Amino acid sequence: MEHGAGGGVPAKADVFVIFGITGDLARVMTFRSLYRLEGRGLLHCPIVGVAVDDWTVEQLVERARDSIVGTGEQLDEDVFGRLAARLSYVQGDFGEAATYERVGKAISAAETPVFYLEIPPFLFGRVVQGLAEAGLTSHARVVVEKPFGHDLASARALAAELHRYIDESQLLRIDHYLGKMGTEEIIHVRFANSMLEPIWNRNYVASVQITMAEDFGVEDRGHFYDPVGALRDVVVNHLMQVVSMCAMEAPARGEPETIKDAQVSLLRAIKEADPAEYVRGQYDGYRSIAGVAPDSTTETYAALRLDIENWRWAGVPFFIRTGKRLPVTQTELRLVFKHPPRLGFRAFERQMEPNQLVVKLDPSTGIRLIVEAHRADGPGSIELDMEFEAEGGEGPTPYEVLLHAAMVGEMTRFTRQDAVEETWRVMQPLLDAPPPVHPYAPGSWGPKEAEALVAGHGGWRGPWIVA
Repeated sequence: MEHGAGGGVPAKADVFVIFGITGDLARVMTFRSLYRLEGRGLLHCPIVGVAVDDWTVEQLVERARDSIVGTGEQLDEDVFGRLAARLSYVQGDFGEAATYERVGKAISAAETPVFYLEIPPFLFGRVVQGLAEAGLTSHARVVVEKPFGHDLASARALAAELHRYIDESQLLRIDHYLGKMGTEEIIHVRFANSMLEPIWNRNYVASVQITMAEDFGVEDRGHFYDPVGALRDVVVNHLMQVVSMCAMEAPARGEPETIKDAQVSLLRAIKEADPAEYVRGQYDGYRSIAGVAPDSTTETYAALRLDIENWRWAGVPFFIRTGKRLPVTQTELRLVFKHPPRLGFRAFERQMEPNQLVVKLDPSTGIRLIVEAHRADGPGSIELDMEFEAEGGEGPTPYEVLLHAAMVGEMTRFTRQDAVEETWRVMQPLLDAPPPVHPYAPGSWGPKEAEALVAGHGGWRGPWIVA
């Protein structure tokens, strides 16, 4: 498999073409991200929208305005005016060759186009074929949205279809978790702090817990969610990215391919997940949602254990849980360290909470260290917290980061095909032999059966909630 040329500086996009610009993702994410990039002076090319809707440019500009305001942004007319001036529109059916001819005319002066496919995955192959047959992909990058298949076989089939027309080095797979400040901070906090890296291993860490909790439900997304479920929706992509960043070895250099090689090497060391250590849950009331089958066994909650067979992590369980309609919305990585030896001091007679390091990823980013101290009221745990926004200000949103990375060719932010295949390999046994789904009450922490996964490891901890 080709992974692209490792050297050289990627060419910046001289046009950004969005297929599906009239859809929901553009409405809730893309227009806002482009507007914020414009406001920060990071947008430098025309934006061409492509969709089947018979729209004028004026209608597209109005949709952009409504979308940006609808996300809660305070609209600066000067910034919006600059963004609007970049917009143009091509109408056409994605199945017709004439559409790609019109796209070619609209971007005829471009040498390094970036095509962003905000469309269902079953259309990826057809659109990339149309672009290639129109002679538009020679020096292009193509950005696609998850899901990257629904199991190992389909992920391979999708890649094979796309690789008929473009090289792997041209293909950028968006996972919005790779745009979060916190996921980058995982790598930074590990390798930029000599006091942490020596203890970031099986000699000191007892377990690792990754929690992605959401206090909202499926709501009006029943038709999408019911065939997918929590495992496919967030574990196989978002949370496995967190696992790889937490557990990978230090890359020899900072170039994209070297970093990706380190992540893939880690993923290859993860044992295939065991269905006996996988708990599925479904919140009460889920089956009454429009688009959900009345007898659905789709999980809205997933908890599982992973084990990594390498020198750094052998024997350290990685526990993952995610669910909808839980008490809070919060995503975090938590390292739970081993207990110190019980020395002959009175302060050691109580059961001490183990040291913990928490990296909070969502909805805000921060870091917490839980340590033992002798406080004024006696021995106990203390928490040393820092919200990154308090120190460095508000960071860019994930899609700002990712769209800008696509435009400038920052490939570290995107997932490579061998990593996609390894994550599906790990999860495939859970898809092949899923355990029964257990009910749980909305507002709870999921089915009680999930407690058995961590029974010998102090139970589920956290999450860290800032009041």
